Amino acid sequence: MTASVSVMFVEAAVGMIAGFVWGQARESPALPYNAMGIVVMVIAAPFVAAAGALLGALVTMGVVMPLLTVAAWLGRRFTGCEVWWWVPAVAAAAGLPVPVLGVLAEAGAVACLGGWLAATIALAAPALVARRLLLPGRPRLSGGAMFGRIALYGTLAVVTAFTLAGIALTAGIGYEPPRLNARQLAGTYSDGKGGTLTLAPDGRATAHRVDTFAYDDAVDPFEPRVRPCTGTGTWTYDPADGPYSQEVEVTVDSCPAGMDRWSVYGTREHPKLYVFIGDPDAWEIYTLRRG
Repeated sequence: MTASVSVMFVEAAVGMIAGFVWGQARESPALPYNAMGIVVMVIAAPFVAAAGALLGALVTMGVVMPLLTVAAWLGRRFTGCEVWWWVPAVAAAAGLPVPVLGVLAEAGAVACLGGWLAATIALAAPALVARRLLLPGRPRLSGGAMFGRIALYGTLAVVTAFTLAGIALTAGIGYEPPRLNARQLAGTYSDGKGGTLTLAPDGRATAHRVDTFAYDDAVDPFEPRVRPCTGTGTWTYDPADGPYSQEVEVTVDSCPAGMDRWSVYGTREHPKLYVFIGDPDAWEIYTLRRG
């Protein structure tokens, strides 16, 4: 139990680092960082750790221990002895519901395969460590000694993952919006539900049922009133100081609010314009896509 739960904590730390790198590599707008959210995370950390320990214990009893039992039985049944590679084989079988759920959710083949591989590793790692520590003939270790060894090697694994993540991000694996100019931004953008914004190369702008968002501080500063806008006007491109701060300024007389400044992300071939809706810390955006 101690070995399995400790390994799961190490896996969670490495998984968070991998998830952060994956998020940085994905195409995404410049989402704001919420300082209060970080404070809440720090305060909640002990409670999250306690809940994680309970969840790890439940997974150990409900999955890891039966997995070890089945792997040992299969080893004795088909190879005459308990062989270690039966553990990842059984873990792979136990992880099959993950790609099945991915197919039902219409996820891509890569996502399904990646989820299955992650589930297999997540189950096989604690099972293999527990099996190694409990092999016949090895000296018995107390729970504290087991935890100490796993903490030592786990810290090494987390530091290694953190270092590799830093190298990958420094090497440029992270996403960055393309630096564009007015000619490259010209075109027709759609919100996917009937709203379009056409930016002509000569600086004219034509909006057709593009959502605008008006705010009333006296009522609710973060709950906008949505109104579709149709009309003509002008637009300009502001390169600003960097790819995340570049903006498209649109002026349409019949759209008095929520139609003036759009941020840019996407790719050079398929740029996207977006504005935040309501509280920026909620990460809710309204997006127009070209092409």
